[in-house]
Amino acid sequence: MKSKFSRICVVFFTTLTLFNCKNNSSENTTSNSEIIDSKTNSTPIKAPEFNSDSAFAYVEKQVNFGPRVPGTAAHKKCGDWLSNKFKSMGLEVINQNFTAITYDNKSIPARNIIASFNPKATKRIILSSHWDSRPFADKDPSNKTGAIDGANDGASGVGVMIEIARQLTADSSMSNLGVDFILFDAEDWGAPESYTKEVKHPYGGYCLGSEYWSKNLHKPNYTAFYGILLDMVGAKDATFRHEGVSMQVAPSVVNSIWANASELGFSQFFVSQEGGSLTDDHVPVIQNAKIPMIDIIDLRPTENTFFEHHHTHGDNIDTIDKTTLSAVGKTLMFTFLKENANL
Repeated sequence: MKSKFSRICVVFFTTLTLFNCKNNSSENTTSNSEIIDSKTNSTPIKAPEFNSDSAFAYVEKQVNFGPRVPGTAAHKKCGDWLSNKFKSMGLEVINQNFTAITYDNKSIPARNIIASFNPKATKRIILSSHWDSRPFADKDPSNKTGAIDGANDGASGVGVMIEIARQLTADSSMSNLGVDFILFDAEDWGAPESYTKEVKHPYGGYCLGSEYWSKNLHKPNYTAFYGILLDMVGAKDATFRHEGVSMQVAPSVVNSIWANASELGFSQFFVSQEGGSLTDDHVPVIQNAKIPMIDIIDLRPTENTFFEHHHTHGDNIDTIDKTTLSAVGKTLMFTFLKENANL
């Protein structure tokens, strides 16, 4: 994503109240086998399943291919593995190949990967992340050359998504809700802050995959009730604040997911405070596909700050914390379980 916070004019959406859940700060809720749906205070919702060891292994697998820079062998091998992994779970998979034009006018081969759970379901939710890694370490204090591993910035969100897909396909009760896992490519080839020439791309050279998908939907007339973007969701002591654009287009979704996290005992990660507005993959989806999408992204307490290894060689597998992956994964699984139960 763009390394600076920015204010963006976006289309405003009238959003529905998508969840009805009580903000419960109990830290022991996830130990129960069932959780009472606070909408009715009687319908039991089982505690969400999510294996953090499995999610970590999926992150590590991506990193082990090498930096996932479009046009490289590592990128192609990882993309093939991701596509086949979703297929092995029984999901309907579409590989959307395209040519992206970078901020400095280079043509690069790119691929969005769309994997659909329960593709015949009428109500659909998007869960997305970018799967590429940055081709240069422009924020590294000692070595700004060479591509980065992108363990947190990219791979962490994908790892969480794969584990969620595994859990959804194993749960026979998840028959009402459809989830489209969209892996955007070429998100992180944006212009470094030191670049002095004019960048004509509307997102500073970032978000190339989400821009392409939002203008070339994988199915004619595709739409979703809303979308959730995951970005940098694996670092130790991560804090997910209310991203500004998300609050403009879908405040009820943000508030409900943060309430779900609190109900599960994850309020130390999902902090109910305002964060800055970001140029990230949710913005093209909102602007072009007209789908309200929120961004779950690690925003640290200091203004305009991501996690310390952002766009450096320090963004490697050592940055990934299983507790953070679990907090994000269980919160989203709980959200999907509630959505499914209320249909």
